[in-house]
Amino acid sequence: MNGLYSLKPWYAARLSGVRGALVRREVSPDTLTAAGVVCAAGAAAALAWLPVPLAALPVGVLLAARLAFANLDGALARDTGRTTRRGALLNELGDRVADLVVLAGFLSLAPRWLVAVAALAATLPSWVSLAGAAAGAPRRNGGPVGKTERCLLVLVAAATGWAVPVLMVIAVGSLLTALVRLGWLWKELAR
Repeated sequence: MNGLYSLKPWYAARLSGVRGALVRREVSPDTLTAAGVVCAAGAAAALAWLPVPLAALPVGVLLAARLAFANLDGALARDTGRTTRRGALLNELGDRVADLVVLAGFLSLAPRWLVAVAALAATLPSWVSLAGAAAGAPRRNGGPVGKTERCLLVLVAAATGWAVPVLMVIAVGSLLTALVRLGWLWKELAR
């Protein structure tokens, strides 16, 4: 049950030309991590300030860029031999900050408690995966509502105005994703 994460190899292949250009220009992977957070902030601003459905185009473009940067930063680090523990830390922090910043765009559209619940739930799958990796298991990604699905759901809200239902799906789906990953890790660590 990998969800849209199963498309990552296909997506990475589509970005290979961009990756090659970034390698030639000696762009830092950390710069791409930061660019992903900036794109997330732009998507949040568009979601919060633009009317439905006009928000859909900038939100969609900025979240697509956010996902591209999230894919490219690690790939660029590996391609150039610049993988570092600090870079890995920055990558994880950048992903979590980007997730939270995007969801902050809902603060003017839905009850604050619901935004907070969705934001907390959206971080749970990653915390479960990181805890599993810290315990010696392989890093587990994917699931019913991972990063890519959350971005798609935010786009749905931008296009339709369904902020409350989307936040509820993000909260419940993210919790389910965390539980799916935890179940997989539990079995993996028992071996």
